Amino acid sequence: MSEGRQLATTIRPALSEDAEGIARTFLESAEYHARVDPKRYSAPTLETISARYREGRQHLPVAGGQAITLVADLSGEIVGFIDARLEQSPDLMHREMIYCHVAEIAVSGRHQNQGIGGRLLRAAEDWGRRQGAEFASLEYHAANTRASVFYKRRMGYCVASITAITPLV
Repeated sequence: MSEGRQLATTIRPALSEDAEGIARTFLESAEYHARVDPKRYSAPTLETISARYREGRQHLPVAGGQAITLVADLSGEIVGFIDARLEQSPDLMHREMIYCHVAEIAVSGRHQNQGIGGRLLRAAEDWGRRQGAEFASLEYHAANTRASVFYKRRMGYCVASITAITPLV
């Protein structure tokens, strides 16, 4: 990782004008996931993604509207982004607490392995902490071993639950 490149990358809240840069990075991630699991994933059009972010529709409706999109800005180019929101479990067995849930995170392939994903994730965790969250949570595809190594070994995440699925059609 180049220290100069890391310093030149700014993590900041997204603006509507960042939508196209976010969309390009999102589309790279969507295409990767569609190759990993084509039965569950597809790549939406660049225009669809861009419109969603430009209009601020990337977050599910949440109580109090507490959600954020952060971008990694490298000299005016968006090279990564993260969407996070505050959540509470509806399960009565779970302790009542706030989670900072990472809904999306992606870094452009040209800029991976430079510390940008880690900086985005830490910035979202810091945001969640300031909002009163006690845990950060996220999910990734079981076949995505690169993500598994990143989250577990580099970022300190551990598996807390397993989601199992079966086709119904």
